[in-house]
Amino acid sequence: MKTLNVIKIGGNVIDDESKLNDFIQSLASLNEPFILVHGGGKLATDLAEKLNIPQQLIEGRRITDAETLKIATMVYAGYINKNIVTKLQKHKINSIGLSGTDGNLITATKRIHQEIDFGFVGDISIENVNSDFLELLLQNGLKPVICAITHDKQGQLLNTNADTIASVLASALATSFHVKLTYCFEKNGVLSNPEEENSVIKNLDWETFQKLKEQGIINKGMVPKIKNAFEALANGVKEIGITSSENFAHFIKNNSHEGTRITSSF
Repeated sequence: MKTLNVIKIGGNVIDDESKLNDFIQSLASLNEPFILVHGGGKLATDLAEKLNIPQQLIEGRRITDAETLKIATMVYAGYINKNIVTKLQKHKINSIGLSGTDGNLITATKRIHQEIDFGFVGDISIENVNSDFLELLLQNGLKPVICAITHDKQGQLLNTNADTIASVLASALATSFHVKLTYCFEKNGVLSNPEEENSVIKNLDWETFQKLKEQGIINKGMVPKIKNAFEALANGVKEIGITSSENFAHFIKNNSHEGTRITSSF
């Protein structure tokens, strides 16, 4: 079965031109098919502040009102997506930038919550992914670069968590590929001591995750990220890792100990 890498990059990579360039160069050396998923970094927040549009996050997830949705779509599906694709083309990686609306790639359901109005936020599952379209692109040598905008099939754009998109895409393609899912963010991996950069947990199982969450060591935006990782493992994704963009190239080739591997499911 052919290997496919699904990689999600965080805002620390998107926001830093030098880090982004280095990461793209790492991708160019991969020599394996990949799908790259990204969010919006600080650019969307900075633009919202300039336009005096208040922003609110709850447990690492953005509340998306109508004006914030416009900004997210412009920034995620526009500048950031095309900037990444342009840098990949520089390295002769023929890529294509997509949102969930393009090719009906990812449909979503507007989130309904009893206590919190998340606004125009979409929730997705494996059934929402147009796997045939993605496989067609991959078969033709294209590398999809996918942003965090989806749609509801009724004409409404929705903002969807990029970590979740990466997990669901990986899960949807797990029957056709040996999928490796890697989350690249600002730390070297999941830390047992948030104040100590070298306290990377090499192998994280569900029980340890629950203990660290109860202790408050794993919190905020890391909680949904790791939950997504465990869900992907349960759905047949073969290898899942969390590491920094700087260590990505070594980590993905299994010759580096820098990073956390998700080792067992629920």
